[in-house]
Amino acid sequence: MQLQERINAFVKLGYFLRQFSNEVIKKADNIEHNDLFFEGFKHQLKLAKEHNGWFTEENIKFALKSWSDALSVKNLNTWLATYKFENINPKQVAIIMAGNIPLVGFHDFLSVLIAGHSVLVKQSSNDKHLLPYLAKYLEYVEPQFKGNITFTEAKLSNFDAVIATGSNNTARYFEYYFKGKPSIIRNNRNSVAVITGQETAEDLKNLSEDIFRYYGLGCRNVSKIFVPNGYKFDAFFESIYHWHPIVEKAKYANNYDYNKAVYLMSEFEMLENGFFMIKEDESFTSPIATLFYEYYEDLSELKETLTLKKDQIQCVVSNGFTENEIAFGETQKPQLWDYADDVDSIEFLLAI
Repeated sequence: MQLQERINAFVKLGYFLRQFSNEVIKKADNIEHNDLFFEGFKHQLKLAKEHNGWFTEENIKFALKSWSDALSVKNLNTWLATYKFENINPKQVAIIMAGNIPLVGFHDFLSVLIAGHSVLVKQSSNDKHLLPYLAKYLEYVEPQFKGNITFTEAKLSNFDAVIATGSNNTARYFEYYFKGKPSIIRNNRNSVAVITGQETAEDLKNLSEDIFRYYGLGCRNVSKIFVPNGYKFDAFFESIYHWHPIVEKAKYANNYDYNKAVYLMSEFEMLENGFFMIKEDESFTSPIATLFYEYYEDLSELKETLTLKKDQIQCVVSNGFTENEIAFGETQKPQLWDYADDVDSIEFLLAI
């Protein structure tokens, strides 16, 4: 199969997904194999919501829109233009996926297939309904994919390389278990934001998207902010208040109540507004419904500190603070060339 044929297949998948990313799901007339797959995917969306309480309709649609936008001819060609795909020796690449947000492993799935390899997928039990169905759609729009996409719940075997994502503990296990194979092993990372006090209300409102989207469960969600000494949080709380309906979601509310009770019983100092808490803490990993913060005195010193801890950080959200920063409100809209942990997976896949 030629690279252009693989690109065309994923472009068609993007068109298919676009039908499900709007507020009202509406069947389009010009989508290949729509009569066969449209109603079935609606059912998979229902199953995904029922199986995982964190996968709300809003968050699933957000993920589908992100991928439908990403899978355009322009984006795919821009992403792949700098690589050399000649003389690919097809391999079997295993992917162990996380399940914290909808379709979180899709970029790895896309990368393996677009590079010309076969994929062996071991999904998380938290996110097992959407991708197999989309893989079947791919096989219909491009029959040459048949036989090159496998899903398994068994122990992985017969593969040449692996991309695995998990916690810090499972990453250590992965590193040991897959030490004889070419691999990309990912562990826990968090995203941070740097506040200077010069942010507009719109900046802070956009930051709330980075904090609350997917309930803060993604590695690209901001879980900690750095603020200048003496910073007053009034404007911050005003700018995030439009997210207050989030506490009506039972799973979020349960976590909010539990973490608040823990903080109160432990007599930790924190600020809260009825649906969200902020707490001064040196850690990057904050619980659901909580944002950690830390004061700084000097931006240059803070930059040095974050550079030293870069292996713990996925994204830095700021405005003019660092070269590779992400704009406020943009963490959950990565481009195809924004690689997790800054590891170029296409380069890896072309070298195995």
